[in-house]
Amino acid sequence: MGFKNHSPGMLKEMFPGRLISLRGDVGWPAWSPDLSPCDFFLWGYLKKKVFKHRPRSLEDLKERIRHSAIPPEITRRVMKNFRERLQQCVANDGRHMSDMIFKTH
Repeated sequence: MGFKNHSPGMLKEMFPGRLISLRGDVGWPAWSPDLSPCDFFLWGYLKKKVFKHRPRSLEDLKERIRHSAIPPEITRRVMKNFRERLQQCVANDGRHMSDMIFKTH
């Protein structure tokens, strides 16, 4: 049974007190991968660095990962940006942020 064609009112009736959505009984949880430095920066940075030249073997891949250090200045900028993101989240009372700050480089 798909819920695509059901109205929010019908879903509220079917799941009283348990519908999680913007218009549901339970507010959508305030969680955003845009706030986590690993999600908004680290994985993309490492992937770009590790795969700049295609690894030829599993051992080559592991070696590239081991030697993909993040320069301290970039780490400082990422953490400064992270604090700004958290402050903006608090200022918005945890709601969605319209213009996210992306200043990692």
